[in-house]
Amino acid sequence: MLPFAISLPRRLLTLGLLALTVSSSFADDRTPPNVLLVMVDDLGFSDLGCYGSEIETPHLDRLANAGIRYTQFYNTGRCWPTRASLLTGFYPHAVRRDQVPGIKSGGRGQRPEWGKLLPSYLSQAGYRSYHSGKWHLDGKPLQTGFDRSYYLQDQGRFFSPQTHFKDDVKLPAIPRDSGFYGTTAIADHAIECLQEHAEEHVDAPFFHYVAFTAPHFPLHALPEDIAKYEGRYDEGWEVVRAERWKRIQALGLVNAPISDVERQLGPPYPFPDAIEQLGPGEINRPVPWDDLTAEQKQFQATKMTLHAAMIDRVDQELGRIFAQLREMNAWENTLILFLSDNGASAEIMVRNDGHDPQAAPGSAASYLCLGPGWSTVSNTPFRRHKTLVHEGGISTPLIVHWPARIKADDPLRHDVAHVVDISPTILDVAGVPLPSEIPMPLPGRSLQASFSADQNPSLTRWWLHEGNRAIRIGDWKLVASSGEAWELYDLAKDRAETNDLAKQDPQRVSEMADKWERLWQQQQAAAQ
Repeated sequence: MLPFAISLPRRLLTLGLLALTVSSSFADDRTPPNVLLVMVDDLGFSDLGCYGSEIETPHLDRLANAGIRYTQFYNTGRCWPTRASLLTGFYPHAVRRDQVPGIKSGGRGQRPEWGKLLPSYLSQAGYRSYHSGKWHLDGKPLQTGFDRSYYLQDQGRFFSPQTHFKDDVKLPAIPRDSGFYGTTAIADHAIECLQEHAEEHVDAPFFHYVAFTAPHFPLHALPEDIAKYEGRYDEGWEVVRAERWKRIQALGLVNAPISDVERQLGPPYPFPDAIEQLGPGEINRPVPWDDLTAEQKQFQATKMTLHAAMIDRVDQELGRIFAQLREMNAWENTLILFLSDNGASAEIMVRNDGHDPQAAPGSAASYLCLGPGWSTVSNTPFRRHKTLVHEGGISTPLIVHWPARIKADDPLRHDVAHVVDISPTILDVAGVPLPSEIPMPLPGRSLQASFSADQNPSLTRWWLHEGNRAIRIGDWKLVASSGEAWELYDLAKDRAETNDLAKQDPQRVSEMADKWERLWQQQQAAAQ
């Protein structure tokens, strides 16, 4: 349990009444569902078992098999822009949470007054809203509509955070060796809120936003989780990537050629001092595994072991949250959405308490990052990484589960979906009208119709982050990394962006680039 948690008495009579209330409501489709929105940090497209991974994620796998998996779900490519889009329904630039020239914006931008978060709208339908974990938005959770919150601001110390808040009140720093672990603490708070809800708010639906900091660097993991993967990655990144690709194809997730490894594409930001501090085992390019020294192979294999252990622990903690939903008889009418804020990260840096080369890898005194060799594996079969807007940076899992409404006849959805669609979806299932006092319509759509079958509408989706830009119209995608020329791909045949058609179809490039520019102008106008 959290060291600062308040233990709550179990009122069996209240829970018994809850069971009667919830079970009797299933026959009425008009009953608003509870919503559990789960976001993880820096998880790649193929990092879950149900998306082709060797990492053990049985709880999420069961969720996916009984619900649906989207194969073409997108985020913004970076943590704070995605979180802004997730909870507002807008592209992040419109709400000043990605860079807009001439105004205070980006990671420290302040949302305009009209850029309200989901809880402000859900409260109209009687929802109580809870938050557990990472925030990375402006304002504080209770200030912006949540009823309860555990805000873990310090994500650089999984074992000993210095900055965290409960219900917007700062908590004491956690000392090392206290038994605290961030992923477990986030789940503890989520369970505490659910228990309290069952006891004190039985007649109200809930919206719970659970934002795990894992598997974002530093690679801090529990020893028992690390032990499960010891030796698993000694064969190297080419072998693991090939194995994942076979499983991805067998699952029917992607039917197109796999991308080549971009051997010279390293971290998005150079930190040569960090590379030196991390020692001779570190390498900042995805070079062939056989070109590495024995020391480098061991160092790199250990990093992927830690990444896997962190994801495994997220799944374990979700299992506890799911058990709580079942215990309070809320499982059947709870819409669960699981997603990632961006693709896996190629970053290599050292922050916070630094890195002790003598410390056990994964411990509080170590500071390791996944790096481009393994992030290429995590993003299989796609190109590039977090911060970039090629498929590897922006295409990640979306699992949707809702037993009262979703049947597992067809577990895959090939609809194009984007994080801007999540707020409209939640408002739709909750029976809350879309906001009207806004400078532009929400760019997303409700995904509820696709819960039954693929809809395949011809949609437009748009990206810009740090000069990396893209637009997708139907199956066509125009994309360019910062300072590079536009590339054109037919994603119906080439999801992994292996065959650039820009020179063959310059008219389409021009038309799509013009559309990208018009949408960019719209975002800037809204942000003023």
